[in-house]
Amino acid sequence: MKQPEVNLDTYLDSHYIHRSNWLRAAVLGANDGILSTASIAIGIAAASDVREPIVLAAMAGLVAGALSMAAGEYVSVSSQTDIEKSDIEREKRELAETPELELQLLTEIYRRRGLSQETAHLVAKELTTHDALGAHIRDELGINEISQAKPLQAALASGAAFTGGGLLPLLATFYLPVSGMEYYLYGLAIFFLIVLGAISAKVGGSNVSKAIFRITFWGTVAMGLTALVGYLFDVQV
Repeated sequence: MKQPEVNLDTYLDSHYIHRSNWLRAAVLGANDGILSTASIAIGIAAASDVREPIVLAAMAGLVAGALSMAAGEYVSVSSQTDIEKSDIEREKRELAETPELELQLLTEIYRRRGLSQETAHLVAKELTTHDALGAHIRDELGINEISQAKPLQAALASGAAFTGGGLLPLLATFYLPVSGMEYYLYGLAIFFLIVLGAISAKVGGSNVSKAIFRITFWGTVAMGLTALVGYLFDVQV
């Protein structure tokens, strides 16, 4: 019986792990956008009976947060990229200066993964002939296309996601009743977080209930503490 042909690239792309880089940044950004903007608005709403300062605080939080998220992601992921580049340059030097030692190292890596000494040496030798640097980057350093740092992608995903998440509570501050606005904002923010948790779980192939519980629990803690600050200071703006 003829075996069906398998498109390796299509098969690999179907795995959820390939979405981990941008999904992590997007979920973090959207979650932070909803929480930060709603928490700031809730804190001001708890200490004010005027709409304008609530809207202004939410807008300032949205702009500052989006820029901070994008810049922070870019800087942190760029640092990871610098480390990766430094290690790759080191591997290039070692392959040029001590190729036999590098072959032995690669052989030992494969042996520890379960291959016999003979098979491990054969695999290491063939991969070295095919692409020595690629083999060491992948199997010695653990860097591949999935884990490789992408600063610009992470920055854009986080900044855009924060903006999208923060716009929801910001728009709510324009239309919700000022009296008791903190409670309305809390309810809406929890709803937005539930939707975000469900979407991220579906896209990432994880448990929806766990994702929703995790994101709403910590969201409640964050917004509750911020509201408490507003009540404790009780500053009428």
